[in-house]
Amino acid sequence: MSGESGELTHYTIKDGWFREVSDELWPGQAMTLRVNQILHVEKSKYQDVLVFESSNYGNVLVLDGVIQATERDEFAYQEMITHLAMFNHANPKRVLVIGGGDGGVLREIVKHESVEEAILCDIDECVIRVSKKYLPSMAVGFQHPKVKVFVEDGFKFLAAYKNYFDVIITDSSDPEGPAESLFQKPYYELLNDALTEKGVITTQGSENIWLHMPLIRDLKKACSEVFPVAEYAYTTIPTYPSGQIGFMVCSKDTECKVDTPTRVTDPEKEKELFRYYNAAIHKASFVLPTWARTFLSK
Repeated sequence: MSGESGELTHYTIKDGWFREVSDELWPGQAMTLRVNQILHVEKSKYQDVLVFESSNYGNVLVLDGVIQATERDEFAYQEMITHLAMFNHANPKRVLVIGGGDGGVLREIVKHESVEEAILCDIDECVIRVSKKYLPSMAVGFQHPKVKVFVEDGFKFLAAYKNYFDVIITDSSDPEGPAESLFQKPYYELLNDALTEKGVITTQGSENIWLHMPLIRDLKKACSEVFPVAEYAYTTIPTYPSGQIGFMVCSKDTECKVDTPTRVTDPEKEKELFRYYNAAIHKASFVLPTWARTFLSK
């Protein structure tokens, strides 16, 4: 929206500060960032889209008032949600991203030389368009010749595929609004059907252990009813609530130990390709504090 002077305004920004407040998702706390300038405001068919330039984190993408990515710390999320799955498949050739309209997961997928086809399906063309303009370091993923993009409902898109993808990564927004169906058991059944015999998935795992343990427990239960291997992992990222976000990592291969990479990369190659991910942090991301491990085991 525009103010009286024609300058862009947004309901989350006041007195030069962006405020992420959600009594449903993280009651009693909020995230704030200083704003240099508002770059884009749009109401798409599905959600409220905001991009602003922050003083410390570069450009920031916000959907429905919730931070999705910042230029400074996005790699901590993009690398982990991608490579926890990719390195748990011996030879991933066909890979699907549901969501991920900023392009960051695509950027990470095509780092694997075995990949022949990387498909992205996002329901909101606005996110793709805006990311290409304001988040070029992530949207570079769209430029790769192995990438194909579809703008449609991921749930419906998946239904057309059986035994096709080696890896599927669900890079969704939070479990309300347009992404709500991506956190329910019927969705995981579709994922399972679309995977090849030893297929692997990662999904955004209901936020974090400090705020959403009942949600994580329910999600793990739903995944365990579909996949023989289903484990929770996490990464640290300062602009997400409580500085942490988790993933469900699941495999159709009963012998797969998702907490240990199936493939390994030379340490020097890791330094060249990744800023956050490495084999050691892959293993460590599945190690939970005692109280969280106990809660999930009940």
